[in-house]
Amino acid sequence: MKRNEVPDSLKWRLEDIFPSIQSWEQALAAFHKDTVGVLRFKGKLSVKESALACFQFMDEISARLERLFCYAMFKKDENTVDTKAQELKSQIETIWVQFSTDASFVTPELSNLDTAVLESWAADPAFKAYDYQLKSLIRKKNHILSEVEERLLARAGKMTGAFDDIFSAINNSDLPLPVITIEGKKQKMTHGLYSLWLQNKDPDVRKRAFIGMYKAIESMIETTAQTFAASINKDNFLAQVRNYSSAQEKALVSKDIPTRVYSTLLEETEKHLSPLHDYIALRKKVLKLPELHMYDLAVPMFENAEIALPYSEAYDLMAEGLSAMGAEYNGLLKKAKEQRWIDVEETENKRSGAYSCGVYGVHPYILLNYKPTTNNLFTIAHEMGHALHSYYSAKNQPYAKNDYEIFVAEVASTVNEVLLLKYLIGKEKNSTVKKYLLSYYIDMFRTTLFRQTMFAEFESITHSAEQKGTPLTVDYLNKQYLKLNKKYYGDAVKHDRQIRLEWARIPHFYRAFYVYQYATGLVSAVNIANSILNEEPQAFSRYKDFLSAGGHKSPYEILKDAEVDLLQEEPYKIAFGEFEAAVRELERLCE
Repeated sequence: MKRNEVPDSLKWRLEDIFPSIQSWEQALAAFHKDTVGVLRFKGKLSVKESALACFQFMDEISARLERLFCYAMFKKDENTVDTKAQELKSQIETIWVQFSTDASFVTPELSNLDTAVLESWAADPAFKAYDYQLKSLIRKKNHILSEVEERLLARAGKMTGAFDDIFSAINNSDLPLPVITIEGKKQKMTHGLYSLWLQNKDPDVRKRAFIGMYKAIESMIETTAQTFAASINKDNFLAQVRNYSSAQEKALVSKDIPTRVYSTLLEETEKHLSPLHDYIALRKKVLKLPELHMYDLAVPMFENAEIALPYSEAYDLMAEGLSAMGAEYNGLLKKAKEQRWIDVEETENKRSGAYSCGVYGVHPYILLNYKPTTNNLFTIAHEMGHALHSYYSAKNQPYAKNDYEIFVAEVASTVNEVLLLKYLIGKEKNSTVKKYLLSYYIDMFRTTLFRQTMFAEFESITHSAEQKGTPLTVDYLNKQYLKLNKKYYGDAVKHDRQIRLEWARIPHFYRAFYVYQYATGLVSAVNIANSILNEEPQAFSRYKDFLSAGGHKSPYEILKDAEVDLLQEEPYKIAFGEFEAAVRELERLCE
């Protein structure tokens, strides 16, 4: 579709941020002039009053910057080849880097203060909005560099962040996706259509889509590999200069998450691969395929059971499925739809995938590329989880504390998915649809827990290899990825040669050590959703506190307050136990 073919009711309303591009440009000009004001605090942060004023000024500037950046990003994502939108995003990125450079003295200057001084400020009610920020500063003292070094790294921000943009250009614009004939009609492949075609009941359609996608990927594999290797080199470099032992340690410790969370996830998942292998074997049996291929893992096991609804009906069903959250939460779901927080349709050159992004002082925004599939129904629930997490945090926390870490964000999104799926399974009377929904729940574990943990292990392997000087060639990356694919999926599936290239189509790899949080998020979500559905005393109230917590303390501790401790075996035992029970129930129903 062309964007002008989409009704306004299915487009997000960016006018809530800025009425027009012209008003954005006016705000940018004023912002650029005001940012240099941070320099008046330089050399004065040892004075308590000056430090507090600096914190408040940085909040005001950062909130304005967030609005400017989000508007530009949203405009670019509407049409990734729109040169005006590209110009907006480039302008704000340049100014962001300049402001970061001007403000680069703040952290080193504060970190040079005695710990006792910082602790006394953190205990002062005047600094209540900044107490966790000060405590984090104390914790990071060994990783904060000199003013000159911090300024240099800030100046390099646009360069070090370029790999994600390069991959996005390859994936969304330059990838030579093929034209494929489906049911006698020629169609140009898009990322959204590819996902849809892998669910087609005709194995030939799935195979042609799979081969077509990976032929396109392979045609640019050297470029993608060089981009990926350079991104990993950047990750390791930044970790080294900040005195971390590894990029993995930097990713977790800098976010106040114990490093053992990562290793615990990998260890606990490896213990429970056997039920996954059993499920893969069951899938082959139910589909009655002589060979089960990697492109057969998304096709529904049961026909005439797909929930293929128009967007509006899918949204209403999602809201109904989340009724256990209560009237307030469901009222916000209605508000989001009616007030156009969401950009729904896939359009020409629109960014692929889906995301949610909060804009402090406005409201969250959601990008979708909706297709009438069960998966897209759950994508709505997932992104609304993110959006309402942002809404509650912004409503209940000051700007300095409203932003939460991804570690807890993936919990909120996945709680919605789990609640919706349990609701649908519980009310379904048709045995075929019930089996389908049960298999969908199992596949949620497969894709969100097992698959993302496999990605996390690949990230750990590749970053470690680069750190040791191993060249990250196409052959090396393919070999490591294929080895993991075999480990996780077992012997019941044919590991097609193309699957070794899958690492080259994962955008999240350009946000190092990000994907593990999807897996820990599902583990946490299963535990929280069960407590809500079991009507445990204070369960939803405790969960609302979790949504409202923002970033006022360690994300690990925030999750512990929700009674999920990811350093302990128990949450994993509950989650993997539920997965195995679902597999055994489906096996029983299929006998």
